[in-house]
Amino acid sequence: MHTYPTQAVILAGGQGSRLRPYTDDRPKPMVEIPGTGTPIIGHQLSWLAAEGVTDAVVSCGHLAEVLQEWLEEAVLPLRVTTVVETEPLGRGGGLRYAAERLPDADQPWYATNGDIWTRFSLREMAAFHAERDATATLALARPRIPWGAVETDAFGHITDFIESPPSPYLINAGVYVFSPAFTKLLPDRGDHERTTFPRLARERRLAGYPLPNGAYWRAIDTAKDLTEAARELGAHGS
Repeated sequence: MHTYPTQAVILAGGQGSRLRPYTDDRPKPMVEIPGTGTPIIGHQLSWLAAEGVTDAVVSCGHLAEVLQEWLEEAVLPLRVTTVVETEPLGRGGGLRYAAERLPDADQPWYATNGDIWTRFSLREMAAFHAERDATATLALARPRIPWGAVETDAFGHITDFIESPPSPYLINAGVYVFSPAFTKLLPDRGDHERTTFPRLARERRLAGYPLPNGAYWRAIDTAKDLTEAARELGAHGS
């Protein structure tokens, strides 16, 4: 029987410069998807709670006080603590700094980037992680290419036009399952995606979990992403 994580880290310290002017007065996770009345982090906390998470640590940075104030005033479905880096630690150092404040160092944990808007079964991902005895598991998404694609035959005749086709490549979806030992493998400073992840990949201790067909996923990076997320959620009745 699998032990599903009950603790998680949300990385919410980015500048969100490509989302300006929305991020001029709030951090990226506090940006609301039009029509929902809920900031991105509110959606994430509800999703984590629905998947059995009882404790979350939110790593804050840009305009941290705005996020902390919202967390203090909101009715939350789980226990939330915040940490703020007193000096830049890099992505890996920041992740370790937050992970060290999780309530149980001997148990697995989830992590998610603070700009991810998604819904899928974290428990199924955790089971996948455990079955492979991985130290770290990355969720993998297949985003749509933002341009129209053209298909041709062997003679160079155009045979079809495809609007925003799925990418042929899987990408890091910004959602993770980590074993307890992972925290100590993170750098005190620096980028774990250039150090820890490549090392684990060489040792075959890094797994990739493709998001299930039909799972909603979008990284909110630009104003266009906000508009498209609102349209897609409306179409799905969410």
